[in-house]
Amino acid sequence: MTEATHAPHLLIEDAGAFAEVVEALLDAPEYAVDTEFHRERTYFPTVALVQIKWGDEIVLVDPLVVDLRPLAPVLDGPGLAVMHAASQDLEVLQRACGTVPSRLFDTQLAAGFLGFTTPSLASLAERILSVDLPKASRLTDWLRRPLGDDQQVYAASDVEHLLVLADLIRDELDSVGRLAWAEEECEELRARGWGPPNPDDAWLRLKEGRSLKGRARAVAREVAAWRERRAAELDQPVRHVLSDLAIVGIATNPPKSLEQLRRIRGIDERNARGRVGEELLAAVDRGREAPDDGAKPPRRDDVERDQRPAVALVSAWLSQLGRDLRIDPMLLATRSDLGSFLGGDPSARLANGWRRDLLGEPVRRLLAGEFALAFDGNGGLALERRSGEPVSVDLDVPEASWAPR
Repeated sequence: MTEATHAPHLLIEDAGAFAEVVEALLDAPEYAVDTEFHRERTYFPTVALVQIKWGDEIVLVDPLVVDLRPLAPVLDGPGLAVMHAASQDLEVLQRACGTVPSRLFDTQLAAGFLGFTTPSLASLAERILSVDLPKASRLTDWLRRPLGDDQQVYAASDVEHLLVLADLIRDELDSVGRLAWAEEECEELRARGWGPPNPDDAWLRLKEGRSLKGRARAVAREVAAWRERRAAELDQPVRHVLSDLAIVGIATNPPKSLEQLRRIRGIDERNARGRVGEELLAAVDRGREAPDDGAKPPRRDDVERDQRPAVALVSAWLSQLGRDLRIDPMLLATRSDLGSFLGGDPSARLANGWRRDLLGEPVRRLLAGEFALAFDGNGGLALERRSGEPVSVDLDVPEASWAPR
């Protein structure tokens, strides 16, 4: 293992220098990008630093003094953005620049097709490049200025090796015939909506939401939507605006006055007076007046009861297949993916793209009785054509005297 020798970087702290960076990036066929941000005390992520590498250049852009919106033409351009664990960074870029990269290669996601299970950037650098990345500034306060030398070195290292890693991962994926799979998955990630969540869906994230029925569910939906909008307006975490406990309490015993609102567990005085209290009561009224069919049951990670045996069987095979193919099993299918596919959803992931032939069709034939799963004698599972020859089991055993009739 060799300690990383850090390439020089430039800290960008004015609009003129940033304009030169943007001009150079417009001609770059690929660039690495990462962000540092905080969101512990805010609703939206607060971007604190943007790191970019192209060619031999590395820059750290300080968004506390530089407007990031001029980066939008680069993101919208033809260059390939190389990122690692891009989900939250895409959200940050969408908010700061109004767009996300037009093309994306996520090294964490792509490495999953080579047997890595959600690897960190440090673990990939160590495994593939034999480079030890700095770790000391991982939990630093990125909003504090000035940025120290250790902070800058740590931030620069997040993009310093990304382009080389991406090239090596792409070459390996190409050699095993999985590059198209990884690229399809990266495009699916890139194309997700990265704007603020829909307030009308906020109630689906309530911890006790699935226990609510009828009118209580409709009230919870309206109050949770109000909380989401209020949190965005104040740029505060939703839990600071109103707790889940308070929403469930309001939904199960809807108040008609500020006095009744104050008596609900989880409600404090700031939520039970003035404009805020009136807005809460108005949300409750909207829930009361909503039609019963206007609120759908909350989403669940679980599947329908009659599908559970099939999901358990298929999950065991997918785990085996992931090991055999050296692919992170979570990339093959999640429990939710299986539920959607077994439920006949045409947009289910197993019904489309590379998963359809590799997974969807065998699963369909397994459930149709054409295929069978068997132990291979070595502790593994084998998918086989079903013989159709039933095995007789001796059921001539004494029945317990207390057995139900």
